[in-house]
Amino acid sequence: MQEVLTRLSGKLFVDGCFVEGQGERLQVRNPARATVIGEIAVAGTEEIASAVACAQRAWRTWAKEPARVRAEALHALGQLIREDASSMAQVMTLEQGKPFNEARGEILKLAEACHFYAEEGLRVHGEVIPNDQPGYQSVVMREAIGVVAAITPWNYPAELVGWKLCAGVAAGCAVIIKPSEFTPFTALYIAEKTLQAGIPAGVVTVLTGDGPSVGRALVEHPAVAKIAFTGSSQTGLRIQQSCPSVKRLSLELGGNCPMLVTRHADLAQAVQGAVRRSFRNMGQICIAINRIYVERPIYADFLTRFASAARALVIGDGLLHPAADVGAMAQPAPLQKTRAHLEDALAQGARLVAGGAAPAGKEYAQGLFFQPTIVADCTPAMLVMREETFGPLVGVAAFDTLDEAIALANDTPYGLAAYAYTQNLQEIHRCAAELDVGNVALNHVDAGIMNAPYGGRKQSGVGVEHGREGLLEYFQFKHVRLHHGVGA
Repeated sequence: MQEVLTRLSGKLFVDGCFVEGQGERLQVRNPARATVIGEIAVAGTEEIASAVACAQRAWRTWAKEPARVRAEALHALGQLIREDASSMAQVMTLEQGKPFNEARGEILKLAEACHFYAEEGLRVHGEVIPNDQPGYQSVVMREAIGVVAAITPWNYPAELVGWKLCAGVAAGCAVIIKPSEFTPFTALYIAEKTLQAGIPAGVVTVLTGDGPSVGRALVEHPAVAKIAFTGSSQTGLRIQQSCPSVKRLSLELGGNCPMLVTRHADLAQAVQGAVRRSFRNMGQICIAINRIYVERPIYADFLTRFASAARALVIGDGLLHPAADVGAMAQPAPLQKTRAHLEDALAQGARLVAGGAAPAGKEYAQGLFFQPTIVADCTPAMLVMREETFGPLVGVAAFDTLDEAIALANDTPYGLAAYAYTQNLQEIHRCAAELDVGNVALNHVDAGIMNAPYGGRKQSGVGVEHGREGLLEYFQFKHVRLHHGVGA
């Protein structure tokens, strides 16, 4: 594995080649061990300009290729990724901290995205529009938007690249990936696979570096036609405000996702879902459950079961314990925020029912580990109930009526996902209709699937990923009106 990291350290992927970056070096650390595993180069102004120019040349040719050619390249990419999933997962675990088995699952989902968009790209059809007078015909065509900057975060360094890369490549765009400086090697490894898959030079680019320099330069570059960004709502707003010209934006931003549990719920099922979606990837996921509202008659029972299940989760170094339930947090900032939200809740009267500290033991001493943590009897004033924690902390509160629970769930500037557990048919339909989010999961916690649109409302973003709708985000429309005179 060290051979892979050595091969990719300090490299940019431009015009179909790995080149040594000329800029400042940033260290990349293993968050489970606090050890340096490699370094990246911060792409400079000239390197960015050259990369964008290569992408500009490439996309015009790529967009003219038959959809079948693009599909075959994506199928080849998916197969290569699947065959090397274990090696790619080790790289991800080293730089991100999640357990190896979970990382491998993410790599396989990346391969799935390649195959899905390969097939979906074959089904992009135009339309013939009826005219209001004889002798005319209107055709609506869909054309690739051009050069896309895909700015991706550290929490899912393969999947969140793949959603943008695969849709963009299938549409005929050129995609410039700017991965997080904390998890760059997964993206560079993906770039290596695109080269092996025969995707033409310039269609895929990887530029490493930090957001304020490289990310901003891509946002401001006049030849970049679209920004596809996943990250915080604050950064998404800055991107929207800093575009010097009109650009297409897809912004998949933060959440503060609620879960509702009514007295009609299957309680065992609800607890299982709460544990999975509150603590998976150490809560470092935009659709993580931040706050849970439980109907009062089952509140105490739910808390007892939830706390027991959370305490049973296995924490470990993701490579030494590949089947661990949770690994290290990816970087210090979200760990600090988790601690701050916990301190705020306890100071305001919340009750600690599970976790609350780093796990004990020498194996955890150097890494960014924290126990899955639950606080009960929370109020709307507490930070854990108002802000996205992005860590292994969840607040729980009781409610008396479904009206109250839905109002509490919607009382947020975010609108990405919400969850509800109830076997009552009327409650199911009310939650589906009245929860003001882009994704509602009822009696389960997997709010997104590849063949359905995924996106947020309010401050959780604009545009969608996944599904046919996610592919269409990479096209622009052209209306062609022909006067042929027949029947006039």
